Amino acid sequence: MEFPESEWAALVPHPLTHSDATSGVDAHAHVAESGTGFFRYVLRADLSRVRVPRPQTAERAHDLWSHTCFEAFIKAPGAPGYYELNFAPSRQWAVYRFDAYRQGLSSPSLDALPEISVRGFADRLEVDAAVRLHDLIGLQGAPRLRVGLSAVVEEENGTLSYWALKHVQGKADFHCPDGFVLELEM
Repeated sequence: MEFPESEWAALVPHPLTHSDATSGVDAHAHVAESGTGFFRYVLRADLSRVRVPRPQTAERAHDLWSHTCFEAFIKAPGAPGYYELNFAPSRQWAVYRFDAYRQGLSSPSLDALPEISVRGFADRLEVDAAVRLHDLIGLQGAPRLRVGLSAVVEEENGTLSYWALKHVQGKADFHCPDGFVLELEM
């Protein structure tokens, strides 16, 4: 999968969660002229201490966020609705549409399935995903997008840590529009 160049951003851990195994998560995103969104995540960790779902056939699945998973939350500026994209190291994926903050959940159809590639090393896990954003009706015609990038990391003992570009006060909540801090041109 060809991946365009863009700025890297360090995701920060949620202050109420802690990971002994993870030293950091970096991410970047880009929208190509074709309308394809490219998302790259690098989990830097002692992978022998992180639960990484084993690769399998790429397919839609639910509850991916309950294990190690990488996410993107995307909305058109000013629109109440948004999309949640989940990419698991298993190559399973999910796309959800919300009409407003955590309301009106649906699972939209896609003309082309997301492409996910995974590379594992002793000290890091790299996950790349490509999604045709023009397939998502709520984003069509938007000149730019507001994006929140995030990750959930599960350690071998079952502890979850939550990583994002920006966290809101209180418990981890990737759905909060205040966390959609990255702006991408469509």
